[in-house]
Amino acid sequence: MARYVSLEHIKFLLQEVHAVHDLFQLDKFSHLNWEQAWMIIESAKQLADRDMHPFFREMDVHNVHYEGKGGVKTHPQLKTIIQNGAAQGWISGSAKLIHGGLQLPMMIFNSGHHIFSSANNGAIGYMSLTAGAAALINSFGNEEQHNLFVPNMYDGKWQGTMALTEPQAGSSLSDITTTATPIGDGYYKIKGQKIFISGGQHEACENFVHLTLARIEGAPAGTKGISLFIIPKFWPGKNGELTYNDVFCAGDFQKLGQRAYATTHLVFGDQDNCKGWLVGEPHKGLAYMFQMMNEARISVGMGAVTIAQAAYYAALEYAQERPQGRLPSEKDPLKPPTLIIHHADVQRMLLTQKAIVEGGLALSMECNRQFDLAHGANDNEKQEAWLLLEILTPIVKAWCSEQANRSAALAIQVFGGYGYTMDFPVQQFYRDLKIYTLYEGTTGIQSLDLLGRKMSMEKGKALALLVTKINESIKQARSHEELRDHANLLEEEGKRITQVLNHLRTFIEEGDVDRYLSDATVFMEMMGNIVVAWQWLKQSVHAQAQLKAKHFEHQQREFYEGIIHTMKFYFRYELTHAEACAKTIMHPDYLINLKQNEVLF
Repeated sequence: MARYVSLEHIKFLLQEVHAVHDLFQLDKFSHLNWEQAWMIIESAKQLADRDMHPFFREMDVHNVHYEGKGGVKTHPQLKTIIQNGAAQGWISGSAKLIHGGLQLPMMIFNSGHHIFSSANNGAIGYMSLTAGAAALINSFGNEEQHNLFVPNMYDGKWQGTMALTEPQAGSSLSDITTTATPIGDGYYKIKGQKIFISGGQHEACENFVHLTLARIEGAPAGTKGISLFIIPKFWPGKNGELTYNDVFCAGDFQKLGQRAYATTHLVFGDQDNCKGWLVGEPHKGLAYMFQMMNEARISVGMGAVTIAQAAYYAALEYAQERPQGRLPSEKDPLKPPTLIIHHADVQRMLLTQKAIVEGGLALSMECNRQFDLAHGANDNEKQEAWLLLEILTPIVKAWCSEQANRSAALAIQVFGGYGYTMDFPVQQFYRDLKIYTLYEGTTGIQSLDLLGRKMSMEKGKALALLVTKINESIKQARSHEELRDHANLLEEEGKRITQVLNHLRTFIEEGDVDRYLSDATVFMEMMGNIVVAWQWLKQSVHAQAQLKAKHFEHQQREFYEGIIHTMKFYFRYELTHAEACAKTIMHPDYLINLKQNEVLF
């Protein structure tokens, strides 16, 4: 079986870099230890090898498609994947014990999902969505709602979805028009349409629990007037019977990639008979939904570099087997061709992929750790973790998804013309990856969130905390002579953040918010490059310590040497982009955000 994931790197991140064992000292996770956690992760790999990876290509070729009133037709293997995944706890795993879950740290739960996404990214989304939807009901729903819906969701019988986007509104949730009319006892008559509903109404599950944003009649305009509703396709009765709830699947969007993953258009109340159940309080729906959205943004970032990792391993295997050409120093045309991995430019492309993938995974795991601390540590640690999570979430989502696309493109380049053909899997990875820059808010939306909200959050406290954490890693790296130069480089880039923000604040002082935010995406790229450099330095501190001590109980010497080498590569070839971004932002010419009467395109 082709390699698609690295258990070695997962173990390194969990055991050494991000110290998952610290979590087992918290009351919330004290029922676990490292040995149990690692057995859970190994069982995920076995499940992926058996049920998911062998069907990766087949589920793309025989893709989901719409069959009229029958809803969406899926590959027969999908039902097996969902049922077996549910049986092993990969839907309920992160839920509290009192809710029927395993109360796993997100660091462990998402490590399993990382393996699944590497194996077959079109299949794992169904389980991830249901897990997120059930968690939302557990957090904000009442006990009756939990008892009625969540157990069947955790069993894999019912699919959970999040229904936000509407045809006329797109990402602008303040413009949604789906209506909710009260009919008593917390129930509402729902009427409207939602599009791009992942996992919506397919044949692999018998019922669907749509967590839907709608506007109660008379609600305030904008996002303040949005409420959250549970809207099942079928209402369950007292004896287990299911009654149709007027939620019609009007079609499935045929897509560039992720063809195994249903993306539907839903119509609520076409027969004026759709009933929704209010979750929590009226007009607080968007705040509730942000729990699921923010968790999903971390998962999207991690999922993107996960797919790019599978593409990287495919490219690496090909480069180690494909003979072509000779090194420039070889003048004898009669000598046999060399393997392409010996060519400098192929090595550059492979190292770029490795740097993106393993740096992005380290950042994703950092976010998972902060999530676990924010939900399980003492009050002071909770607040600190929450602030770090807030500022890192848009970065992990945007940087990882954008760079993963770049990484997969390089995988195709390693293959040459073969990479563009259906004979090899990298074209599928490339197609599947594009949507990750759009899921849970485009790169532009994440960038506006980072620069417009998170940089100034709590009077800059979140940013100050992030800089403190980066400086701690710099200090640790300076204790190793081999890492001192790179620690100094990262310190210089950290100072550049302050320079750029001081420049941008002049526009805020002038009241020019448009100018302040006009290069938000460039700022995101700069911050992403710096934050991932921090993660590479952090990994290198641990690797260098093991090399010095000649302690190879966890990993081989070559593994640690590879970490150090890739860190050096990242600092030389990738971190330099941060300076270029800073120069772009601080340039005096204002070339975008033209006035409406300035037509230059």
